[in-house]
Amino acid sequence: MMRSLYSGVAGLKTHQTRMDVIGNNIANVNTTAYKSSSMTFSELMSQTTQKASGANATTGVGGTNAKQIGLGVKAGAINTAITTQGSAQSTGNPFDIMITGDNFFVVSNGSENFFTRDGSFYVDGAGNLAMTSTGYNVMGWGVDETTGNIKQDTVTALRIMSAANMTYPPEATTKANISGILDENDKDVTSANGKTVNLNFFDARGYSYTAKFTFKQSGGDKTNEYSMELNKILDSTGAEIDISKLEFGNRSQQKMETKVTLNTDAYKWDGKVLKTKDGTTDVADLADIFKADGSLITPADDAAAQKQQKALDAIAKAYGYEGSTDEFLNLYITSTANKDKQLTIQDLLGNMMAGKTTDVLPADGSAITMEGRYFEGTTVVFNKDTGKLESVGGSTTNLNVNAAFSALGGNFSDVTIDLSECTNYDNKGTSTIGATSGDLDGLGTGRRLGDMIGVSIQKDGMIYASYDNGMTKLLGQIATAAFANASGLEKEGDNLYSATLNSGEFDGIGVDITAGGGYMSTGQLEMSNVDLSSEFTEMITTQRGFQANSRIITVSDTLLEELTCLLYTSPSPRD
Repeated sequence: MMRSLYSGVAGLKTHQTRMDVIGNNIANVNTTAYKSSSMTFSELMSQTTQKASGANATTGVGGTNAKQIGLGVKAGAINTAITTQGSAQSTGNPFDIMITGDNFFVVSNGSENFFTRDGSFYVDGAGNLAMTSTGYNVMGWGVDETTGNIKQDTVTALRIMSAANMTYPPEATTKANISGILDENDKDVTSANGKTVNLNFFDARGYSYTAKFTFKQSGGDKTNEYSMELNKILDSTGAEIDISKLEFGNRSQQKMETKVTLNTDAYKWDGKVLKTKDGTTDVADLADIFKADGSLITPADDAAAQKQQKALDAIAKAYGYEGSTDEFLNLYITSTANKDKQLTIQDLLGNMMAGKTTDVLPADGSAITMEGRYFEGTTVVFNKDTGKLESVGGSTTNLNVNAAFSALGGNFSDVTIDLSECTNYDNKGTSTIGATSGDLDGLGTGRRLGDMIGVSIQKDGMIYASYDNGMTKLLGQIATAAFANASGLEKEGDNLYSATLNSGEFDGIGVDITAGGGYMSTGQLEMSNVDLSSEFTEMITTQRGFQANSRIITVSDTLLEELTCLLYTSPSPRD
């Protein structure tokens, strides 16, 4: 009887434990990544009142089973359904991450690693990816500075928003391409100013510039030949950059027929000074342009340079030339005195300044037919039959031209311009030719300084930053831990687990989640895997078990009471 009383007590205690487990499950039904627990019962030892016996062939008596009376129940084990996936809950937070698979995040308090399925993360004040509930750092692998790839060695805290990661460094443009149709009937191409093509590029500090190139058709019947020239470079404010020391292509000679004529209705020469027709206003003074010997003055300062340029522009305008002043000065004609010598407009004006009487511009302004011009640039030739590019600068194999922008200063880099995709087709008088920074594969484009505009986490845990200059940067990778027996992990509270001898040790390196077929999903969290319907069923059966064990104690107490009464009320043997 006492055995049943103690069995009932053991049953009460064990069912109380089971109710504790059920209560904890229900309490954590909305806890992120909580893994439900279940308890199994195990009987206590039994008291053997008679051992089992075997059959006796001599007596012909069969064997008997042992007589054993159980002494109650105990909690056999409390198991965690750690491998059962909880449902996904969308949050929209890019730093909320859900693991699909059996792996665990690795987090650290600075001295010890823990493991969790709770992917509710944020970026702390130091720029580290951290666990929202505890502030523990999320561990992962950094980027090898040499290779730019993930270096999977000992896990470390993922500092994704360091000062170095907030910006992407600028880069100078080193390559460009010009492609499209150059139509020989395009009025811009056949004009003195030519067809303008703008190339936007960057220097090493990320400052942007615009280089203005022109394509002009050569004179005569060579309609398949064009000159490509660099006219000017503008900075981001529109200010013009001095390109006088810049080399572009080779100084080339272009055959053409261009008449220059002084507008005698508006202008006249008075010795070395260009005046208005009435002689009242000086338009340009050659003394502002040339030295006494006729050589070009090198201006001492910006004011002198502006004065010189103003005078040159005025002379070019007076002669009705539509192109640039530099181009006007480089128009050439064969000397009347020496048929083997070619004189440029600059030479003719310089001779006027030096007081020479021969090889000068006619003082009466009569027309002069210029035979060609010299230009800083390159000659582009197309095949007459196919319309495809045939040569650049005389080369049929190298269809590139080098823009030596490095001459502008230490921040600039030379730019190799690929012309191989240019064609010379009939496009109804419209040219589509245009310039793009970078080669045909998009390399060497250059860029300005980029500010971080977002962070994305891929399925494999790779963390990338995106920048407003169009670049992306690999910041690191979230490491995971995998255990041979995940159920052997020990709960530490705050959705954390620690490794035990039965789970297997963590090697300090971790694994790529995709190695085991798992993946990560951002903007989602894993909810608890508690099944309320099962918990309620378990609660009912536990309650009934508790009631039944209570009844055993009550009945046992009644029987003991009856026995006690019999002992006190039984008659004396002498009676």
